[in-house]
Amino acid sequence: MEIKISDGIVRLVPGADAPMNGLAIQARTVANFLPLSVRRAGANIVHNVDDKYTGIRVDTKCGPIVLEMPTGDAPYRLVYQLPEPNETGRTEVEMRRFPQIYKPQGIAHIMGEFLQSRGFLS
Repeated sequence: MEIKISDGIVRLVPGADAPMNGLAIQARTVANFLPLSVRRAGANIVHNVDDKYTGIRVDTKCGPIVLEMPTGDAPYRLVYQLPEPNETGRTEVEMRRFPQIYKPQGIAHIMGEFLQSRGFLS
């Protein structure tokens, strides 16, 4: 399932209307290789126009975690999204970065192992 967030409104995106840019294709490719435990937790592809990212969102028992697809030479980012801004106004906590040297299978494996080993998945 794919979700689009624009102007604070969350919408489901039917397959025919899904974006076909490079980031969306990259997110779909990585999502195809995610371990079953991550898929069961509710992995969705998110196109967030407000925060300007495309990624894979997993609804874990501790809250949503997003793997943001990199733009340019930037690394992949694994981000924990806070339910509400904290005292300093932060809405997300970056948990891990990894470079673009890995293939989609490796990215999916790293994400799955990170979530499993840190207790985010049951």
